[in-house]
Amino acid sequence: MTTLPVPDASTDVRPRKISRKATGADAVFVYSARAVGATVLVITGGVGLFLGWQGYPTLKHYGLGFFTEVSWQPDADILGIAGVLSGTIEVALVAMTIAFPLALLTALYISEYAPAQIKATLVSLVDLMAAVPSIVWGLWGFFLIMPHAAYFAIWLQRYFGWIPIFDVKGADPNAAVPDLSRYAASMFCAGIAVAMMVLPMSCAVMRQVFSQTPEGEKEAALALGATKWGMVRSVVLPFGRGGIIGGAMLGLGRALGETIAVLLILSPSFEIKPRILEVGGNTVSSLIAGRFGDASKTQLSALLAAGFVLFLLTLLVNTLAAVIVNRSRSGAGTDA
Repeated sequence: MTTLPVPDASTDVRPRKISRKATGADAVFVYSARAVGATVLVITGGVGLFLGWQGYPTLKHYGLGFFTEVSWQPDADILGIAGVLSGTIEVALVAMTIAFPLALLTALYISEYAPAQIKATLVSLVDLMAAVPSIVWGLWGFFLIMPHAAYFAIWLQRYFGWIPIFDVKGADPNAAVPDLSRYAASMFCAGIAVAMMVLPMSCAVMRQVFSQTPEGEKEAALALGATKWGMVRSVVLPFGRGGIIGGAMLGLGRALGETIAVLLILSPSFEIKPRILEVGGNTVSSLIAGRFGDASKTQLSALLAAGFVLFLLTLLVNTLAAVIVNRSRSGAGTDA
């Protein structure tokens, strides 16, 4: 039997203090990550400060009228973003109405129903959609989608025209030869193209959250006699609620700022258009892209002020999305 050595009076028996300070490679990684994060914050803040500083003369000159005026007439000293701001929101809402259910169903299929042999391929295909340039989606929407969307818009007006947003002034959907020009280049057509651009982002967030659902809870639901859909409805969807909302809001933030596709499809007009099937409309981003090249000093300040408003709007939406995702249960208690 061995006996442990007895420490003498000179031995320090106090517990060793554990340091949480990173050393070596860990320290390099920590400081590098902090530097990158701080750089991103500085750049984002710098963009906001630049837009606010450049747009301040416009906000000082027009005051609140800049947000309530619909017309955009630089020669007459009448500038306002009420029309383009409403158009921005309408196009984004149309896009999310189409993209949200498609993203949710696609994410559920990939995470829960797709065979293992094709799951990686489906994930890659969805991710590749995000890499398609905006100009390509715009051309796709203009040449391929718009003619077919016009026929669908006629059908919507014919059967749902009693709803104000689906009504088109002066157009007869029951005519023998409907006038398709009244339904083209609308916010509805632009929203379809934008929907295909925000779909992969929303789908990626939702799929990632669904994949973190604890396997133990899923197996417990199946063991209690639940069907596949019953398990998805009672376990996967509640677990991923935060990811669903966060993915939708991230997509909304992208839709609010989309430029080239909207510029190619939408016929610009400066008015508040509650009817999404009618020709015309405008968004803040397409207004800046279309008028920036030949803008005077006064108009340039107004465009930058409009960009500052859009910057704050998208920043607010993306911040809310990040908060919702971080506060959700997603990923907590996941079985290894």
